[in-house]
Amino acid sequence: MPTELLFRQDAYLTETPAKVEALNERGGIVLDRTVFYATGGGQPGDAGRIRLTDGSEIAIGTTIYDPEDKSRVIHVPLEGQAAPQPGDTVTLLLDWGRRLKRMRIHTALHLLSVVLPFPVTGGSIGDGDGRLDFDIPEGGLDKAEIGEKLNALIARNAAVTERWITDEELDANPGLVKTMSVKPPRGSGRVRLVSIDGIDLQPCGGTHVRNTSEIGVVAITDIEKKGKQNRRVRIALA
Repeated sequence: MPTELLFRQDAYLTETPAKVEALNERGGIVLDRTVFYATGGGQPGDAGRIRLTDGSEIAIGTTIYDPEDKSRVIHVPLEGQAAPQPGDTVTLLLDWGRRLKRMRIHTALHLLSVVLPFPVTGGSIGDGDGRLDFDIPEGGLDKAEIGEKLNALIARNAAVTERWITDEELDANPGLVKTMSVKPPRGSGRVRLVSIDGIDLQPCGGTHVRNTSEIGVVAITDIEKKGKQNRRVRIALA
């Protein structure tokens, strides 16, 4: 059975009851539903805890998609944790502080792609920092100017919403895809779009804040040259 991805419906859900569907050979736990984001699109998998009915807890270090069945999510325990049994009813508890930092950075990176309207060749999201790599012709980039423009967009208090379009609609609008190396997830017949009201619209499966005001002030911490035309721009929550 596919894992129900509750974080796609509401990125602010921090816990949920769930049922243990299976354990893999490495002790990974498959549940029928999850609020934990699974690693993908440059965003790392969530951590947190699984609470059993007796009150004991299993610490989860990360969350990934099952490499043999991408419709299932595996919750990876830290070493030395007890294992639940298939059929057990549990409660999933998200490490919210870590997730929120990632949501703020992820949304800020969408805005950075507006400030720097160049093809994106890579990126990653950390706990309070992140980066995007751009295919940019020779020319200087001014950290202060980029930071000023980015924070001006954040200060517009724009709503962040999601909607779905069909694969065919995306094919008819190829300009929506900014990333060169990471393509929107396909296979279900539809693609999720993230809209920042009046500012940006692009396919994305990650988690985001509901309003740009939640990002807070962001600093441009570094700009690195990664090849003839590749520029890596790093940001961090101030």
